[in-house]
Amino acid sequence: MSETYEIVFDGGAKGNPGLGYGSYEITQDSEVVAHNTEEYGDKVTNNQAEYRTLVLALSWLADSLGDEAKSSLVVVHGDSRLVINQLKGEWKIKDAILRRIAMDARSQMNRFANVELNWHPRAKSVKILGH
Repeated sequence: MSETYEIVFDGGAKGNPGLGYGSYEITQDSEVVAHNTEEYGDKVTNNQAEYRTLVLALSWLADSLGDEAKSSLVVVHGDSRLVINQLKGEWKIKDAILRRIAMDARSQMNRFANVELNWHPRAKSVKILGH
């Protein structure tokens, strides 16, 4: 039987580009499995930080699950329409840096049985992640 995990992620930059940061929370059955905050250094855009945070969350979960990842469902929630719609293939990725990070995200997504991508309002990310 496959397990279901939920990821809430958010990233940003103080200045755009500027000091990049991001946070994610991973839950299973409403229990927090991981909650992490990262800093990405200077000259990072908001969109790059969003993508990088999702890549880190997916990678952490897949590494933690090992072979179980191949049979697990991951439901992703984020407030970046750009990231969600680009990864769904609904929007083109014109920026070369974002295209590379999106390839990383897709590579991580492929480690799971299925990944659902869902947009949610910013207030929901703030409530869960604090920013």
